[in-house]
Amino acid sequence: MKKTDKTKPATVSSRDQRTPRTVTFTVPAVPRPNLQHNHLKYGALALAFVAVAVLSGFGGAALEDHSQNTGLIGTSLSNQKKIVTSQSQLISQIAKTVGPSVVSVNVKITSESSGGFGLFGFSQPEQEQAAGTGIILSSKGLIMTNRHVVPAGTTNVSVTLSDGTELKDVTVIGRTSSSDTLDVAFLQVNNLEGHSLTPAVIGDSSKVQVGDDVVAIGNALGQFQNTVTSGIISGYGRSVQAGSSDASSNDSENLDDLFQTDAAINEGNSGGPLTNLNGQVIGINTAIAGGAQSIGFAIPINDVRGLIEQVLKSGKFSRPYLGVRYIPLTADVANEYDLKVQNGAYIAPSSDPTTAPSIVPGSPAESAGLQERDIITELDGTKIDSSHSLTSLLDQHQPGDKVTLTIIRDGDSKQVDVTLGAAPTDSSQN
Repeated sequence: MKKTDKTKPATVSSRDQRTPRTVTFTVPAVPRPNLQHNHLKYGALALAFVAVAVLSGFGGAALEDHSQNTGLIGTSLSNQKKIVTSQSQLISQIAKTVGPSVVSVNVKITSESSGGFGLFGFSQPEQEQAAGTGIILSSKGLIMTNRHVVPAGTTNVSVTLSDGTELKDVTVIGRTSSSDTLDVAFLQVNNLEGHSLTPAVIGDSSKVQVGDDVVAIGNALGQFQNTVTSGIISGYGRSVQAGSSDASSNDSENLDDLFQTDAAINEGNSGGPLTNLNGQVIGINTAIAGGAQSIGFAIPINDVRGLIEQVLKSGKFSRPYLGVRYIPLTADVANEYDLKVQNGAYIAPSSDPTTAPSIVPGSPAESAGLQERDIITELDGTKIDSSHSLTSLLDQHQPGDKVTLTIIRDGDSKQVDVTLGAAPTDSSQN
């Protein structure tokens, strides 16, 4: 059996468990605007806030005598220490509360040998081992993780609970296809062996703001279980192209509508929770930016809320499908593409129409007459904005549902009825 680590090797000892592929951040195939303006804007606001705070502090202090100033400074430092201590205690409490709802996902993957032939000249299947993270959704054993943690070709899955117990009878219920911009999969533990599972509390990612504190929990490097890191939400609506750090691998996928965070998302954290300070899951950790520091990405939980409810109710996985590749609009994106609309889903012209067309041939979107450069602004009357992405609104429906899209085409607003299909999935199960 060949043990392959699809991530950059780390300077730690390891036995059997390995980490899943590292996903790296590159320029997407569809031209993207320079999103640095957002960071500059928030930086300017932060500096302005600090300046006001500092000036207010000095202004107040100027009205006091020297001895009073000394007292004020001492009190300020004391309060800062209390705040830091309180925050560390809060993060510790979050780790204790959410930790039991986080599992390590251990995977065996069968692939064709690329290094030679076996007996009689036939290619020799090889076994790879990988490890990621999962989130417990129900006490009956439903678990959510990333698609790339349990890819097509997965032959065996087990999960390790926070107390170190390994449950080996695990099935992949379903996963999105490798061409899907939503990187998610669902697992079912068939035999709990008498153990009680603690479901995570699912939050509302539409309420998340840039600057909000967040905590990431996961199986760091595939062997340091329930590692906890903290940071803030650095941005939202990010589109990235993700691929393996393995130079010999050609796999690549486009991911849309992601949170950006500076909470450290280590290799092996894929599929783990990103929580708010209430301990509610508001994102699924999925990617890190190669060649950068403190840039990680997570899927907003509202983008999969409909799928979670569907699988919890039916035990089956089927994702509603429209068939467009789009860019979430922001003021910067609208400026880049010279658009007058600043909220919505922009069906941008593809840089590679053959392999990545903006309107997928044979899709519900094509049947409904959607076109490149259309801007989808509403779905069934709900406006598409930073709090309500097209993905999250679609996933509240089932395949076969009829929805009404409000679009802007050549400056005119119109409504288009679409019957949603079932998204293609990677059918291979373990």
